[in-house]
This record gives sequence, structure tokens and C-alpha cells, in this order.
Amino acid sequence: MEPYPLWPNLAAMMFDRARQWPERPMLRHFHGGAWHGMNWGTFGRHAAAVARRLRAAGVSAGDRVLIVAENRPEYPIVETALMAIRAVPVPAYVTNTVEDHAHVMRDCGARVAVCSTYVLASKVAAAGALDLLVTLDGSEMQGVRTVSWAALTRGEAPFDDIAAEAAIIPEGALACLIYTSGTGGTPKGVMLSHRAILSNCRGAAAMVRPLELRDETYLSFLPLSHSYEHTAGQFFLLSIGTEVVYARGVEHLAADLTTVRPTILTIVPRILEVIQGRILAQVGREPAWRQFLFHAALAIGARRMEGNRRGLLGWLADPILERLVRQKVRARFGGRLKAAMSGGARLDPEVWRFFLGIGMELLQGYGQTEAGPVISANTRAATRVGSVGRVLEGVDLRIAEDGEILVRGDLVMEGYWGRPADTAAAIRDGWLHTGDVGDLDADGFLTITDRKKDMIVLSGGENVSPARIESILAAQPQIAQALVLGEGRAGLSALVVAAEGCDDVAVAAAVGNANKQLSVTERIRKHVVVPPFTIDNGMLTATQKVRRHVVMAKYGPALERSLAR
Repeated sequence: MEPYPLWPNLAAMMFDRARQWPERPMLRHFHGGAWHGMNWGTFGRHAAAVARRLRAAGVSAGDRVLIVAENRPEYPIVETALMAIRAVPVPAYVTNTVEDHAHVMRDCGARVAVCSTYVLASKVAAAGALDLLVTLDGSEMQGVRTVSWAALTRGEAPFDDIAAEAAIIPEGALACLIYTSGTGGTPKGVMLSHRAILSNCRGAAAMVRPLELRDETYLSFLPLSHSYEHTAGQFFLLSIGTEVVYARGVEHLAADLTTVRPTILTIVPRILEVIQGRILAQVGREPAWRQFLFHAALAIGARRMEGNRRGLLGWLADPILERLVRQKVRARFGGRLKAAMSGGARLDPEVWRFFLGIGMELLQGYGQTEAGPVISANTRAATRVGSVGRVLEGVDLRIAEDGEILVRGDLVMEGYWGRPADTAAAIRDGWLHTGDVGDLDADGFLTITDRKKDMIVLSGGENVSPARIESILAAQPQIAQALVLGEGRAGLSALVVAAEGCDDVAVAAAVGNANKQLSVTERIRKHVVVPPFTIDNGMLTATQKVRRHVVMAKYGPALERSLAR
């Protein structure tokens, strides 16, 4: 891979690549029953056309523009266009409610929106007043000045004029506003500069250099409104010439993996857990000898991927198991995967070892929206299961006296939009206080041990980590999801979602089994079985994180009644 260039801003980067690679495949999506591709030259012309016409429609430098759309080619086009005229993209989840949109629009003052469908546009229009609405499907909204995407992209004029404007935008300028997922309260608008995201891109380029990436194919299915996909899956991978293919949705992920056959993938732990569960369920229905082969292949493969000696038996059996077992399992991912990066939440070490065992180059990283978002990652050259790797180039990290992870560098946000007090609390003396607790070993590997704000303090003064206990509960086959509570109480309780096909008796036994792995202080004294936490009921974020405050508000009273009995 070539040395990573030093661009002044993201828009300049995108137009520079369009000038260098006009015929190179860039984007692909499924529409009208077939896959359609776009090259870099077409992208550059469309981005310039959108920039010119949005400015003519009244969009000015500094205007915040809400983007509500699925992952699709129009997303990087409109973001590049907005950045080129110094407007500020505000990506928003398609799963947002009217109230969610209303909060974001009030908070940042957005009065222009880009929406992919009439249904999504209707929610945004109901959330607040709009001066301009862009609809990708050409629909119109009564009472709102509307322009279609087709009207914005008309024509084949070169992009030189807009690219020249973009080239002089300073790296410290505001690139976008990314709203936090709201797992613990009201989402805040994180101000990310061009410098912050480009710093992430440069660090990522150094991190993936051992993979020797060339002409890669990436399947994008995590929402582009999430900072992880926004930086890594969009700007970084595009900047190194990867063709980005937009999946049809999580419900089609299995089919898209085998059709697109990606070489690069980013993924969240929850999806890995679901895939692992399905594979193990299928293996469990096989004859005993096939099950033995499968688990032997996993054990030997995991030792090999972790750099451990296989022994004589492993050395002899490994190529046979590779052909009979691992290749077939990897075929579920298309059979060409070079590496997959897991992020967004903690990856259970046993889940990690499972995928290492099937020969997948699975790397765990760590970050948060306020840091661009990637802070650290394991690499092919240096992986330690259970850790989140070493910090990216250009990142300073230290552990505070209370164990909190502090980060400094170009990747750190400019602050929270309109929240100076919150900004001052988060960034002190140039150090971003992440709110995460961790350890840094002598080799520079970082391990996340807890979330500082989520620590539970029992009435006896004991500090307990809910994340660790929830992980042990969710590792039980009979439990799909779990949330631990107990602040100010004598002991812990839990809200538990039963796995498919499991009743309350099976769940109770699973809680009992989990308690055997926990200290007396950590054991669950009471539990209540509740319906699943989903995106649709507002209890999960788009990246499968539990929104603790929403779950507690819904099911907390039921747990209180249980504790009172």
C-alpha cells in the first residue's frame, strides 16, 4: 500500500481520488433487482453538481444538514458536496423516531434535510420546520420546499471548480456532527473536524499495512450514521481505493456475503454472536464424528492464529481439518475474507477464539465517537485476544489514577455542539476523558475492564462491574440478553431475555450456572424474564448496544415489584 497522503480535508481527499482514479470502481448497490456500480469519475461529477445546486438553493457555509438514509451511493456524494461548500453534515439513524429527530434538529438547528424515502422524510418534517428538503426517491412533501436528487445531479460538468474550493478548507474546520447513540441518556452532538477523521484514517492505514491491501471489496452494512462506519467503512476504505458495496440490509446479510464475497468487513460483536450461535446449532445436529472434527478444527486453528505451537498431531491434522471444516464455514462469509474488524462493543474472548479457530483474521478495536472514533486496534502483526490492541499512530494514551482511559491527539473532537460545560468535563488539559476503565500492559496492549459511569455501587460500598456480569449471563445458551442493576441496594438483580425456545425454568438454571462463575458480591439474587431488547422497541441502538436508561424505565418497576416480594 502506498504511503498515506497528507490531505487538508475530507472533501479535498475525495476529489483528489476522483481525479486520480476516474475509471476505478468505487461504489456498488442493489437497485431494481440488480447490482449497479459507480466509478470515481462519476462520483466526482455528481458531488460537484450537488454542491453547486445546494448552494444555489440557499445552503450556506456552517449550515447543519440532516442526512437520513440507508447506506447507499448518495451518502458519500452528499457528504462530500456539503463539506466542499463548508456546510455541516449531520448523519441520523433511519431508525430514529420523530422525537429523536426533533431533539437533533433543535439541538443543532438543522433546517435542511436529505432523506431517502417519503416515509423517512415524513418523520423529519413532523419533527421540526424545514427550509429545504432533498428526497432521493423524488417524492414531495406538502408545505415544504422540496428538490429531488435527480435534479441535483443533472449534467456532466467537470468537478475542477468545486475541488479547487475544497482544497483551501483548513483541516481544523468542522467536518460533521455525529450524535452519540444515547445508551445512557440524551444524545450529544460530537463536533469532529477534518483533522480528527483524517488522523483516524492515517492511523488506520498504518494499522492495516501488514494486510497488504490492494484492490479490495468491502461490504457496508453497519449504519453510516454511526461514527465507526462513517470513518472506517466510508472515508478510510474509500481513500485507499477499496470498492464499497452497500448491503441490502441486515436481513439479507447472509445472502449478500456469499454474493459480494467481500475481502474486508467491519462488524459488531452482537452479529458475530448470532452467526456463531447459528453455526453451533447446525453443528449440534450433525453426527458425533462430524462434531468432533469441527471442534478439533476450532481448537487447532485458534492455537495457530494466536501464534501458539500446534504440536505434531496438530501439524498433521491441520491441513485436513482446513479442507474438511474451516473452508466450508468461511464460505458463509464469501470465502475471500482477508480480515474483519470488530468494534462498537466488547468482543467476548471465547467468541473471538471461535472465529480465529475457523481461520478468520478477526481483529478487535476500541474507540468512541469523541475520538474520531478509533483509538486502538489489534493488527495482523500484533494481536492479543481479550485486548483492544495498541493505540493508532499519532495517539497518546494514559491511564488515570482511578483507572480511566485518557486520550490525546489530533483525533479528539472539538467538543459537544452547544454544550460548553459538557465539553469542559470531557476534555481537560487536552486529554479526552473517555469514561472507560482499562489496563495498559508492558507491551502497550490496552484492555477495557469497565465503563466508569456504569459501575454499580452497592449499599455496602462495593463497586461492581455490570458489563462483566452481563457478559457471563449472555454466554449461557439459554440467555439471549441481560442487563444488571443494583445501585444502592444490598445485592444485584437482572433483567433477562430468554433465548429462543427456552422457558423460565431453563433461564433460572442458566442464572444459577452463571452465579457459580461469580463472586458472592457479583451474584444475581433476583431476576425477571422480559421480552427482547430490539431496535424497533427503542431498547437497542442501531449497532446493537443496549440503551440502559430506556430498558430500566420500561422494566424497572417490574423488577422492583419482584424485589419487594
